[in-house]
Amino acid sequence: MSLTGTPFLYTLVALAVVALVLPFAVWSRLRGPRTLRAAARALMLLFAQGTAVALVFVLVNNQNSLYDNWADLLGTGNHVQEAANLGADGTGGIALRRLPRVAQRFTPAGGPGMGAAGGVRVTQLRGRVSGVNAEVYVWLPPQYREPAYRHHRFPVVELLPGYPGSAKAWFGSLKAHEQLLPLMRDGRVAPFILVAPRTNLLAGVDTGCANIPATVNADSWLSIDVPRMVMDNFRAEAAPAGWAVAGYSAGGHCATKLAVAHPDRYRAAISLSGYNDPIGERASLAAQNPALRDGNNPYLLLRKAIVPPRIALYLSGQPHDGYEAGVALEASAKAPTTVHVVYIPKSAGGHTMALWRPQVVPAFRWLTEELGERPAPRGATPPVPSTGGSTRAALASGTASRAAAGRRR
Repeated sequence: MSLTGTPFLYTLVALAVVALVLPFAVWSRLRGPRTLRAAARALMLLFAQGTAVALVFVLVNNQNSLYDNWADLLGTGNHVQEAANLGADGTGGIALRRLPRVAQRFTPAGGPGMGAAGGVRVTQLRGRVSGVNAEVYVWLPPQYREPAYRHHRFPVVELLPGYPGSAKAWFGSLKAHEQLLPLMRDGRVAPFILVAPRTNLLAGVDTGCANIPATVNADSWLSIDVPRMVMDNFRAEAAPAGWAVAGYSAGGHCATKLAVAHPDRYRAAISLSGYNDPIGERASLAAQNPALRDGNNPYLLLRKAIVPPRIALYLSGQPHDGYEAGVALEASAKAPTTVHVVYIPKSAGGHTMALWRPQVVPAFRWLTEELGERPAPRGATPPVPSTGGSTRAALASGTASRAAAGRRR
């Protein structure tokens, strides 16, 4: 029975009801020795507590998309088949342009929200470079199947969850496709292909989206294998033009790092409550030694870049939760790198899906502008995000910038 499936949730609800009713029905009717009656009553209490805790956990897990399946929860999942040393560029010397196209088989994805807005599809991808074998979820914009767009190539955004986190989170908890569908139809947001690859590749640890020989090649999985699969199977723009990566929390860190490290693969990145130093996630493999930490810190990568990368970064955060990381990157950026920092006050909420969900739309409007994508079908130009006012709703949605706190970014 699936951890996130409706049958399991309903089963727990039924068990919780039974656990509540059972003591009322049999508590005073128990017969036998006192020790036996005490033991039976203790078991009923433990059963009631256990079902209550399990039900609350499942509700929280479904709401925040923390664990996708039992293997993730129990720490038994391993999606790394091999982890060769792929060198500085992460290709292992493989001529990527010479790799033959591989047609993937896609099926409708199951789970909360996956059937909405036209439906999300899933495939099991064997990474030819990274050695990772994991699922990838894909959602196609409404224009993709329209005859007028049959020769059109679409921009792509890779969506990364936090840690722990499910690849389904952007579709389930954040409802990104449901929020963006009407805006794409109305021409207020470009028709992006949304791609959500698994990032939880090893049991009990965060890969930090890093390549670590003999352990995992998460960077190559996300920045080479997944994009290659998308371009092989869909009418997607070639990288880096039209390609972006977005994430929240640990996924925000990864999004920024991937864009800064690979401007030849991505043109933009969106980070919601992310961080720069990999140690921001204690379970990150990228923080296990100084060399790895420095090599996967986008702030240091940006400072050390001989030629500033041609990328655009959108970073939102609250004080001590992403905001300072964005300001540091903005201070280090030199043209043609651009950084847009969105200040969100503590009053807007904490480090949860409720904070990030309303930021999806303004972030994608920004992305539409930055990539210069035509937000057809009606050709409407997205409005410039407001920098005035500091209402809670505006700040929570990410449409208000640091101007509300004293100066404009």
